[in-house]
Amino acid sequence: MDLGVSPLANRYIEPDRALEPEPFYPLCVYVCERCLLVQLPEHESAEAIFSDYAYFSSFADTWLAHAKAYVEAMIERFAIGPERQVVEVASNDGYLLRYFKQRGVPVLGVEPARNVAEAAIADGIPTRVEFFGRASARRLVEEGLGADLLLGNNVLAHVPDLDDFVGGLATALNPGGVITMEFPHLLRLMEGNQFDTIYHEHFSYFSLGTARQMFEAHDLSLFDVEELPTHGGSLRIYAAHAGDERPPEGRVAALLEREAAAGLDTLDGHLAFDRRVRRIRRDLLEFLWDAGDRGASVAGYGAPAKGNTLLNYCGIGRDLLPYTVDRSPHKQGRLLPGTRIPIHPPERIFETRPDYLLILPWNLRDEISGQMAGIAEWGGRFVVAIPELEIFGG
Repeated sequence: MDLGVSPLANRYIEPDRALEPEPFYPLCVYVCERCLLVQLPEHESAEAIFSDYAYFSSFADTWLAHAKAYVEAMIERFAIGPERQVVEVASNDGYLLRYFKQRGVPVLGVEPARNVAEAAIADGIPTRVEFFGRASARRLVEEGLGADLLLGNNVLAHVPDLDDFVGGLATALNPGGVITMEFPHLLRLMEGNQFDTIYHEHFSYFSLGTARQMFEAHDLSLFDVEELPTHGGSLRIYAAHAGDERPPEGRVAALLEREAAAGLDTLDGHLAFDRRVRRIRRDLLEFLWDAGDRGASVAGYGAPAKGNTLLNYCGIGRDLLPYTVDRSPHKQGRLLPGTRIPIHPPERIFETRPDYLLILPWNLRDEISGQMAGIAEWGGRFVVAIPELEIFGG
């Protein structure tokens, strides 16, 4: 699928640089004819993308609740206590590890974005500022910090060198330990028309089948999988050293069968996605053009990376969407990449009273529509573009 050209989705623009040029890169998605991994070329290095990062996990209530529930489930299922070591790869601002720490469990985060890691450290979460791979994993083991529970949420897709990363997971995992990885599920991405989750920092898009191939290549065995509602539909896979006595749960085989039935075990099964994406662009643009013709005002809610893919692919600028708002103070006052749409605090909505509020992080539509229910006072309504155009509320 060809999504044209786009800037880096998390490279937000400072207002004093609004007139400066910014690089755009091809956003074209490929599927490997050998292993069927869906992937992007590495147009920009991981160091350039992630060394300074605008996403802080602690500003999404739904995600915090998800993290807390995960911690409670892992403590119960795998008897994680004060004698165990938990290591999180791509630990962001410590949003998840804080819940383990509150339960007396030793924790360590590994986070390449220094600005985000500093927030975790300030919150009392031990964090190493580095990219994870075989070399960093060896250092952890040498220092007695091998993991009994090794986790990573929404990091697997961000890794350009999967071989080094998964090899590092195998190295850092203690005998008898467990790995959990969460990532958006390719099956749900395709079924839900979630093309906006495609951007340059996501180098790979996984089915359970392709993830299993990668882990087995490093003598890691997938013994369970959960389907999650997060990010429009994600998987949480459970892995252990292949020699450990952990027979696979029935959910693994059942999901592999569903993926095959959907065509994810063939090239042809991947190639029908492009037509549905073009329809979403047409429907959103027609809505915005019609609203403008009627004199109705539209504002955005959220400044997520996925929204930047959507807006740049559709060619939506300030003429159609004058501004958006976001709860994160790290984004407020800046401009969206490419479109240069300004980002304001949420209070701006109640000052300007738009007729429609376009929710860009559609995966948080229930949380956001609840927080912004006050727009009903002036007849305001909500809009999402994915999985299809929908106007609701009011």
